[in-house]
Amino acid sequence: MEGLHQGDILKIEGIKHPILVASKDFFNANGEIIGCPIIYNSGPGPLHIWMSAENTEGYIHCEKLALLDLSVRGYRKMGRLPLPEMMNVSDAIQGIFEYI
Repeated sequence: MEGLHQGDILKIEGIKHPILVASKDFFNANGEIIGCPIIYNSGPGPLHIWMSAENTEGYIHCEKLALLDLSVRGYRKMGRLPLPEMMNVSDAIQGIFEYI
């Protein structure tokens, strides 16, 4: 299994939308990731961040975090989200769990 990195955009077997790898590289090392779907025909919102990179564009749904075991699913890398945009996504996800 090739290395999975935070910010990778994946097409995963059995999942309709592309997935952004939100978890850090050390977490991804065992073949599991935490990812967010990228949905083209969606609307803006506090946790929907627009992205456009290489062959993928749409809203990253930060509230739809999912643990995905890629050791049992086929997948391919479609591209990468630039670091400044990944930082915005990470901040939005962290904001879900912050104290008041």
